[in-house]
Formats: sequence, C-alpha cells, structure tokens
Amino acid sequence: MTTLATTARVAEAAAPLDGRDPVAALLERVRAGRQFGANVLSTLDVLEVLYDRVLRITPATVDDPDRDRFLLSKGHAVAGYYALLAAKGFIPPDWLDDQGGPSSRLGDHPDRTLIPGVEIGSGSLGHGLGLGVGTALGLRAQGRPEPRVYVLLGDAELDEGSNHEAIAYAGAVGLGNLTAIVVDNSSATHGWPGGVATRFTVNGWTAATVDGRDRDALHPALTGHHGHRPHAVVALVRDGE
Repeated sequence: MTTLATTARVAEAAAPLDGRDPVAALLERVRAGRQFGANVLSTLDVLEVLYDRVLRITPATVDDPDRDRFLLSKGHAVAGYYALLAAKGFIPPDWLDDQGGPSSRLGDHPDRTLIPGVEIGSGSLGHGLGLGVGTALGLRAQGRPEPRVYVLLGDAELDEGSNHEAIAYAGAVGLGNLTAIVVDNSSATHGWPGGVATRFTVNGWTAATVDGRDRDALHPALTGHHGHRPHAVVALVRDGE
C-alpha cells in the first residue's frame, strides 16, 4: 500500500508544464476567454503552497482515513482549485476544457460526489468553517490525531454569523487539528477592529497574518499551529487580485 509520506513526496515533485507554473498553465484552459477576478486570483498562491508543501493528500490517498482534509469554503473561487487538482493529478486536464458545461463534472461550485479529492460541496458562503469544525471533531472522536483540517475562506465570509459560531466553538473546545485560512482582499462589508486575525485570537485561536503572495511566508504560517488551539492564517492580498 502506498504511504502518505511517499505519495506526498511524489506530489511535491510534480514538474511544471512547458517550464511554467503548472497551475497557471492549466488555469488558461479553464479560462476559455472568460475573465477571472480577485475571487479566483487571490487564492492561487495559498492553494499551491498547501498542495505543494503542506497537505498530506495525493490522488492515491483521497480515501485514506489518515489524509489531511482541505475544504474550499470560498466555492466561487473554484477555477483555480480545478486547475490545481488537474496539475496534481486528481482530475484529468481534459475536464478543464468543458468546465461549467451541461455534461461537465466541474460546475461553478465543486461537487464532492463528482470530483476526486474534493471534500465538500459548496454554495452559499459561510458554511465551510462549520463543516471544518465538524470534520475536525469527527477525527478527534475516531482517535485520529495526525490528520489536519484546512478550510479556505474569503474575508467577506466572516460577515456571516455561522462563522462566528464556528470560531467561538472551535476555540472553546480546543480543536488543535483545525486551520482556517482567510484570503483577505478587502471584500468584507464589516471588517473587524484590529484586523481579521483578532477575530480568531479573541476566541482562543493562534493566528498569523502574512502577505498572501509570499509563498515563503505562507509556508511557515500554514504550518505554525501548535498545542491544542485551532490556528488561523490571514493571507493579505491588496493589489486588486
């Protein structure tokens, strides 16, 4: 049986396509003449660092109970996620050419029943972190201390009350296997005094705020969890993307 450690090394060694970043090259196939806005472009660096250097999941281990879980709460940013899944071998690159088509598995939001490697379906914003809390609790109940749960959110999602409940609960019960990643491109209506990270730390989380384009800074932030406290990473993207 292929181990998580072995398959993680294989995934990290994935070669660029034609000398270019593989995700950027494949994103052009999803684009097909469409324009992508900040909702998609702001997530690309975080996604690549996660799948290149952090997550213990590969196409060979999508059903391994000890895999890490990645939940895309920001489902409308799915174009970059699809390109990433193709670059890492979870889905065939040919699927990208018909994204959103009537017979395509790749809808405008991901569907976990149709796409290998996708953990949750998404739709309305504000649900992903609650699902992440439930997933982390389930792993704890199963006595699985190693898998981590990573949830990618947009800053505007924090306007939804369901996220406030999830943040407060995760801090109260010490879900140390949970990491929330907030891509902050200044799209939130309300914001939070002192910055997004304080929304988490006031409820017992650890947190790091970094440049969302700086991959060398993202890696230690994403792996900076410790102890029995949930961890938040705020990835700042201020250039309109």
